[in-house]
Amino acid sequence: QLRLVESGGGLVQAGGSLRLSCAASGRTVSSYGMGWFRQAPGREREFVAAISFNSLSTGYADSVKGRFTISRDNRRREVYLRMDALKPEGTAVYYCNAVGGVISNPNPLFDSWGQGAQVTVSS
Repeated sequence: QLRLVESGGGLVQAGGSLRLSCAASGRTVSSYGMGWFRQAPGREREFVAAISFNSLSTGYADSVKGRFTISRDNRRREVYLRMDALKPEGTAVYYCNAVGGVISNPNPLFDSWGQGAQVTVSS
């Protein structure tokens, strides 16, 4: 089982920045692609960004391309999401998970999710 703990969320004004962290344990995380997903109130969870196991490939949803940056540190077993130029529509709970498939639009691998990190962007 992969255990995931997201942190770094908060309240920020539109145009501001936040950096989310995901601490993973329980499996050999370094062998998995990892991704970030988000779920806004009343909406389904959607893909945000993903990174390959060796950091050589990344993929982003069109809505965040050019503003968000995903990275990872396999020694620390952590994945990060740097979010710049945040917009009110970015308000959501952000989750991480191991991913598989095409890096530009991958599928989450595990059914168990962490508690997520709440991001609220005020206009």
